[in-house]
Amino acid sequence: MNIQIFGTKKSADTRKAERFFKERGIKFQSIDLKEKGFSKGELQSVMQAVGGLEAMLDPDCKDQQALAMIKYLVPGQRLEKVLENQTVLKQPVVRNGKQATIGYAPEVWKNWQ
Repeated sequence: MNIQIFGTKKSADTRKAERFFKERGIKFQSIDLKEKGFSKGELQSVMQAVGGLEAMLDPDCKDQQALAMIKYLVPGQRLEKVLENQTVLKQPVVRNGKQATIGYAPEVWKNWQ
């Protein structure tokens, strides 16, 4: 398994996801969205795994202004704007190769091999 956890240090669900993998002795890489974030290819891969960009947007994010602007952009421009402001994404985003989840999803992670 090659687990990557994308989130922020302030996200309670991100910390819970990290604890889930630590308790099971599964190594993971933690990526802070405020410091590094997704590359364009990584974001597209996750979008494909979870059902598109709309599924990844967090309606309760702190930057409501950026979220509103992203929602009203034409689809071709949304990806670029999300790459500029990744804190509008639900957290954590957990990747295992081509598989991915959004939010705290231990029921899915238990089945990853």
